[in-house]
Amino acid sequence: MKARTIILGIATAAFLCSCGQRTTQQTSPKPRVIITTDQELDDLNSVIRFLLFSTDYRVEGLIYASSQVHWAGDGKGTTMNRPGSEYYRLGLGPVSTWRWNPDVHHIDEVIDAYEACYENLLVHNPSFPSPEYLRSVTCDGNIEFEADYSKDTPGSDLIKRVILDDGDPVFVEAWGGPSTIARALKSIEETYKDSEEWPEIRQKVVNKTILSLSGLQDTSYEEYIAVEWPDIPLMEMSGSTAGVGYMAERSAAPESKHFYQPEWMKENIIGVGPLGDIYRYWGDGKQMCPGDPTDYFGISGHSNEELRQMGYWVWCPVAPEGSFISEGDTPCFLNLIDNGLRAHEDLTYGGWIIGHVDLPDSLVLPPIFAGISPWVKEYCPIPDFTAPVFNGLAARLQWSVTPTYEDANHEPVISGALALSGKPGQTIKLRYKVSDPDGDALSVRWWDYAAASTYKGAVAVADPASASTVFTIPADAQSGQTIHLILEATDDGTPSLNRYLRAIVTVK
Repeated sequence: MKARTIILGIATAAFLCSCGQRTTQQTSPKPRVIITTDQELDDLNSVIRFLLFSTDYRVEGLIYASSQVHWAGDGKGTTMNRPGSEYYRLGLGPVSTWRWNPDVHHIDEVIDAYEACYENLLVHNPSFPSPEYLRSVTCDGNIEFEADYSKDTPGSDLIKRVILDDGDPVFVEAWGGPSTIARALKSIEETYKDSEEWPEIRQKVVNKTILSLSGLQDTSYEEYIAVEWPDIPLMEMSGSTAGVGYMAERSAAPESKHFYQPEWMKENIIGVGPLGDIYRYWGDGKQMCPGDPTDYFGISGHSNEELRQMGYWVWCPVAPEGSFISEGDTPCFLNLIDNGLRAHEDLTYGGWIIGHVDLPDSLVLPPIFAGISPWVKEYCPIPDFTAPVFNGLAARLQWSVTPTYEDANHEPVISGALALSGKPGQTIKLRYKVSDPDGDALSVRWWDYAAASTYKGAVAVADPASASTVFTIPADAQSGQTIHLILEATDDGTPSLNRYLRAIVTVK
């Protein structure tokens, strides 16, 4: 797949450091983001995390959407029996609605819980958006049928309006099917295609929009977006060592498996304030849609075979009560979180999720979702990010129930140059300040984000365990190549939290 690079607006101030090379301190605006989400239970969990980290991006829209596994129907009895859909595979078609509970509004439920702890959250970060604002950008998208983008909806109108405004680029995410997004683009096309403005409008849309798709959960991307808007870039999720999807614990590293177990969940997530009260976990007694043959996650005390005998389609093996289920759509926004890796600034940078990478031609991968292949992580290894991803959620939930700043843990702080340059063989001084707002003890380490570096040889700093050290640019590095050095700080608070700084070295 052709590399697509998006670099957002960055304010830059250059200065000359003591060792003579020019360095750059950069700041970038918070990314703008719209999410579209269906009624899958893991979407609810992802919405909880999304709002707990809403300090880190500008929330432009929260939109209910359909997918091939969740759609509301038109209320008129119109039926579907679409080959390949979930109900079709189960032999249950035709149906007039599928796994959709009209009484469930999971975005609104999360906002209500968020509102109940909003004052506590503000103590720890004043940037949390107000519940009133979040409700003002919440609406229905194209929820009636799977892959249906035949008519405008409040959700598609919101997406259209944001895409066409004069603001910064916007990440538009499909946690379910992308039909609402397809409708917004189709509406823009229908409005402008026959006008003199069309070439300019079309280019604006391509430059302005970054899609983040949680799989192809209906056919509207393939049928319309990829055909008519092939130049809209995708925030490719090429792999992560922090599994947050269904059955993620199976592939977790031994030292990370405890995050998925009932003991850790009960201590850190389940019942921690209003948001922890609604977080879905194994055996919680809940079901999003009554009679749903695929949602048996709330039932405890039964084996896989017993559940099958009860009429359930057991597609995910039973786990102990209290275990982690899934946040399957969280990877769509992990790289928008302000952890210092700056992944949203350029789609090739990567963060907790690897960004776009150019793989060898010998690797035949799906054109969009290369992340489903283990080859990506093998070719572009990254650290195990399970601990910072799970501990980050636990810390934010603690914020939600802690009315005093001193009684909760907060991320470390790192300051210093984000861009450096030098010639092959030149030694560059690395001088960075690392501190902790809670006075916790810190450990630091330098490492190479090799997936983003265009220089592919081995690199190392002189003292990886010191924030102040030196780095020698490899003698075989070529002019124009980049090396992405990551300084990581970890505190000893509870839960332990991480912060990063990405220093990009450009070879002269």
